[in-house]
Amino acid sequence: MPNPHSRLKELGYELPEVPSPAGSYVPAVRSGDLVFTAGQVPFRDGKLAFAGKVGAAVSLEEAQEAARICALNALAAAAEAAGGLENIARIVKVVGFVASAQGFNQQPQVVNGASDLLGEVFGDDGLHARSAVGVAELPLDAPVEVELVAEVRQAP
Repeated sequence: MPNPHSRLKELGYELPEVPSPAGSYVPAVRSGDLVFTAGQVPFRDGKLAFAGKVGAAVSLEEAQEAARICALNALAAAAEAAGGLENIARIVKVVGFVASAQGFNQQPQVVNGASDLLGEVFGDDGLHARSAVGVAELPLDAPVEVELVAEVRQAP
Protein backbone atom coordinates (compact mmCIF):
# COMPACT_ATOMS: atom_id res chain seq x y z
CA MET A 1 0.00 0.00 0.00
CA PRO A 2 1.31 3.48 -0.80
CA ASN A 3 2.09 5.78 2.12
CA PRO A 4 -1.11 7.87 2.36
CA HIS A 5 0.67 10.97 3.69
CA SER A 6 3.18 10.90 0.82
CA ARG A 7 0.48 10.23 -1.78
CA LEU A 8 -1.64 13.16 -0.53
CA LYS A 9 1.37 15.45 -0.78
CA GLU A 10 2.27 14.17 -4.27
CA LEU A 11 -1.32 14.86 -5.37
CA GLY A 12 -1.13 18.41 -4.01
CA TYR A 13 -3.41 17.84 -1.03
CA GLU A 14 -3.02 17.87 2.70
CA LEU A 15 -5.33 16.57 5.36
CA PRO A 16 -7.43 19.48 6.65
CA GLU A 17 -8.43 20.15 10.23
CA VAL A 18 -11.49 18.11 11.18
CA PRO A 19 -14.52 20.34 10.60
CA SER A 20 -16.61 21.05 13.68
CA PRO A 21 -20.00 19.33 13.68
CA ALA A 22 -22.94 21.51 12.65
CA GLY A 23 -25.34 19.59 14.91
CA SER A 24 -25.66 17.03 17.64
CA TYR A 25 -23.17 14.43 16.40
CA VAL A 26 -19.44 13.68 16.26
CA PRO A 27 -17.29 13.70 13.09
CA ALA A 28 -16.43 10.00 13.35
CA VAL A 29 -16.99 6.97 15.55
CA ARG A 30 -14.78 3.93 15.86
CA SER A 31 -16.48 0.60 16.47
CA GLY A 32 -14.10 -2.34 16.64
CA ASP A 33 -11.87 -2.25 13.55
CA LEU A 34 -14.11 0.16 11.64
CA VAL A 35 -14.44 3.93 11.62
CA PHE A 36 -17.70 5.48 10.43
CA THR A 37 -17.64 9.16 9.50
CA ALA A 38 -20.47 11.61 9.57
CA GLY A 39 -21.38 13.14 6.23
CA GLN A 40 -18.86 15.80 5.22
CA VAL A 41 -19.66 18.76 3.00
CA PRO A 42 -17.04 20.60 0.91
CA PHE A 43 -15.64 22.91 3.59
CA ARG A 44 -12.26 24.38 2.71
CA ASP A 45 -10.63 26.74 5.20
CA GLY A 46 -13.86 26.91 7.20
CA LYS A 47 -16.02 27.96 4.25
CA LEU A 48 -18.21 26.09 1.80
CA ALA A 49 -16.12 25.82 -1.40
CA PHE A 50 -19.18 25.35 -3.65
CA ALA A 51 -22.90 25.96 -3.16
CA GLY A 52 -26.05 25.14 -5.10
CA LYS A 53 -27.50 22.30 -7.08
CA VAL A 54 -25.38 20.20 -9.39
CA GLY A 55 -26.56 20.61 -12.97
CA ALA A 56 -27.65 24.22 -12.35
CA ALA A 57 -25.41 26.46 -10.19
CA VAL A 58 -22.63 23.83 -9.96
CA SER A 59 -21.08 22.06 -12.96
CA LEU A 60 -20.19 18.38 -13.05
CA GLU A 61 -16.48 19.26 -12.82
CA GLU A 62 -17.04 21.59 -9.86
CA ALA A 63 -19.13 18.91 -8.15
CA GLN A 64 -16.33 16.37 -8.65
CA GLU A 65 -13.90 18.79 -6.96
CA ALA A 66 -16.45 19.31 -4.17
CA ALA A 67 -16.59 15.51 -3.73
CA ARG A 68 -12.77 15.41 -3.45
CA ILE A 69 -12.90 18.08 -0.74
CA CYS A 70 -15.61 16.10 1.06
CA ALA A 71 -13.45 12.96 0.88
CA LEU A 72 -10.48 14.84 2.35
CA ASN A 73 -12.65 16.08 5.21
CA ALA A 74 -13.97 12.55 5.79
CA LEU A 75 -10.42 11.16 5.74
CA ALA A 76 -9.38 13.75 8.32
CA ALA A 77 -12.25 12.69 10.60
CA ALA A 78 -11.50 8.98 10.08
CA ALA A 79 -7.79 9.52 10.72
CA GLU A 80 -8.52 11.34 13.96
CA ALA A 81 -10.72 8.47 15.17
CA ALA A 82 -8.15 5.87 14.03
CA GLY A 83 -5.19 7.54 15.76
CA GLY A 84 -3.64 8.77 12.50
CA LEU A 85 -3.95 8.39 8.74
CA GLU A 86 -1.30 5.67 8.77
CA ASN A 87 -3.67 3.53 10.86
CA ILE A 88 -6.28 3.39 8.11
CA ALA A 89 -5.85 0.00 6.43
CA ARG A 90 -8.49 0.36 3.73
CA ILE A 91 -11.59 2.23 2.65
CA VAL A 92 -14.58 -0.10 2.92
CA LYS A 93 -17.57 1.99 1.81
CA VAL A 94 -18.36 5.46 0.49
CA VAL A 95 -21.78 7.07 0.35
CA GLY A 96 -22.18 10.24 -1.67
CA PHE A 97 -25.20 12.52 -1.73
CA VAL A 98 -25.58 14.95 -4.61
CA ALA A 99 -27.97 17.92 -4.45
CA SER A 100 -29.33 17.54 -7.96
CA ALA A 101 -31.11 19.99 -10.24
CA GLN A 102 -34.19 18.70 -12.07
CA GLY A 103 -33.09 16.19 -14.70
CA PHE A 104 -29.51 15.81 -13.43
CA ASN A 105 -28.69 12.10 -13.23
CA GLN A 106 -24.88 11.90 -13.21
CA GLN A 107 -24.54 11.31 -9.46
CA PRO A 108 -22.06 8.42 -9.95
CA GLN A 109 -19.75 10.66 -11.98
CA VAL A 110 -19.87 13.32 -9.24
CA VAL A 111 -19.00 10.84 -6.49
CA ASN A 112 -16.14 9.54 -8.67
CA GLY A 113 -14.33 12.68 -7.47
CA ALA A 114 -14.21 11.17 -3.98
CA SER A 115 -13.68 7.57 -5.10
CA ASP A 116 -10.83 8.43 -7.47
CA LEU A 117 -9.02 10.43 -4.77
CA LEU A 118 -9.30 7.56 -2.29
CA GLY A 119 -7.96 5.14 -4.90
CA GLU A 120 -5.04 7.45 -5.67
CA VAL A 121 -4.19 7.79 -1.97
CA PHE A 122 -4.62 4.15 -0.87
CA GLY A 123 -4.10 2.19 -4.10
CA ASP A 124 -5.99 -1.11 -4.09
CA ASP A 125 -6.84 -0.52 -0.42
CA GLY A 126 -8.83 2.51 -1.56
CA LEU A 127 -11.20 0.42 -3.70
CA HIS A 128 -14.56 0.37 -1.95
CA ALA A 129 -18.26 -0.38 -2.16
CA ARG A 130 -20.27 2.76 -2.89
CA SER A 131 -23.65 4.41 -3.21
CA ALA A 132 -24.27 7.67 -5.10
CA VAL A 133 -27.64 9.23 -4.34
CA GLY A 134 -29.38 12.27 -5.80
CA VAL A 135 -31.19 14.40 -3.22
CA ALA A 136 -33.30 17.57 -3.30
CA GLU A 137 -31.32 19.53 -0.70
CA LEU A 138 -28.22 19.24 1.47
CA PRO A 139 -27.24 21.24 4.57
CA LEU A 140 -26.01 24.80 3.96
CA ASP A 141 -26.88 24.47 0.23
CA ALA A 142 -23.87 22.17 -0.25
CA PRO A 143 -23.83 20.43 -3.63
CA VAL A 144 -22.25 17.21 -2.32
CA GLU A 145 -21.92 15.33 0.96
CA VAL A 146 -19.70 12.28 1.45
CA GLU A 147 -19.39 9.78 4.28
CA LEU A 148 -17.14 6.77 4.50
CA VAL A 149 -16.37 3.62 6.43
CA ALA A 150 -12.70 2.75 6.91
CA GLU A 151 -11.00 -0.31 8.34
CA VAL A 152 -8.39 0.38 11.01
CA ARG A 153 -5.05 -1.39 10.86
CA GLN A 154 -4.44 -4.07 13.51
CA ALA A 155 -1.67 -3.30 15.95
CA PRO A 156 1.37 -5.55 15.35
